[in-house]
Amino acid sequence: MSVVVVATFTPKPENRFDVLTALKNAVEQVHDEDGCELYALHQGDDRLVMIERWASPEALQAHSADSAGLQTLRAELEGKLEVPLDVVVLEAVPAGDNTKGQLS
Repeated sequence: MSVVVVATFTPKPENRFDVLTALKNAVEQVHDEDGCELYALHQGDDRLVMIERWASPEALQAHSADSAGLQTLRAELEGKLEVPLDVVVLEAVPAGDNTKGQLS
């Protein structure tokens, strides 16, 4: 069963470009990881949000623990975020139309 993750990055205003660049660079590396089904970057006025979907909890664990792309990203973000990274692991609650009511 797939695992959905929402990771919210709130960069310091003066570091927004650097954080955005680091995240864009990480996307390509993470897309190549086993079990990555979705790793999509979105932005709002004051935050950057990565929507992720992993094939299994084990794939997410491997990404979180051993991913070279994630290790590089952590180093590049050091001291550039306004608040600590907010990561939420979610379980789908299917509702309504199957194609519109969940990330699948």
